[in-house]
Amino acid sequence: MKNKRFLFFLILFSLVVSAFDIHKFYVSVTQINFAQDKKTIQITSRIFIDDLNNALEKKHKKKFYIGSIKETDEEIQLLKNYLNENFSIKVNSKLKPTVYLDKEVEDDVIIVYQVIRDVSKINALEIKNTLLFDLLPEQQHIIHTQVLTKKQSALLTFDNPAKLLKY
Repeated sequence: MKNKRFLFFLILFSLVVSAFDIHKFYVSVTQINFAQDKKTIQITSRIFIDDLNNALEKKHKKKFYIGSIKETDEEIQLLKNYLNENFSIKVNSKLKPTVYLDKEVEDDVIIVYQVIRDVSKINALEIKNTLLFDLLPEQQHIIHTQVLTKKQSALLTFDNPAKLLKY
């Protein structure tokens, strides 16, 4: 009788779990601040390391170790290239180059620091972020901006990978 109850609860549990169709949540968060006194746009992105490594592995067909003691200078260069290919900002309708500064690891997240230089005034930012979409179409990017005293946010998805914010 105990075996039948156990089997019944096991089947019931399996049905409940599959009914909820559980999925992992794929999200990155990017903060973009205008430092008017320095004439720079400072960009800080938080991305799950495993997802980033998997995307780079898929693209380059080799194992990546970004964020670990095994990472190489070549991997960092390929990371920079991947960021440049998949993340861009137009300032006042003009595409501006982002410069990779550094990165750090916090638990299972990589924090990437970038900057855009020689920006004296911002009327509009067009942010495009397609990072990880080649691996995870369900990936979402939360963007927070602060230009002087005005804060705005946007959610970028596979279907809507860019957003124009006016200040």
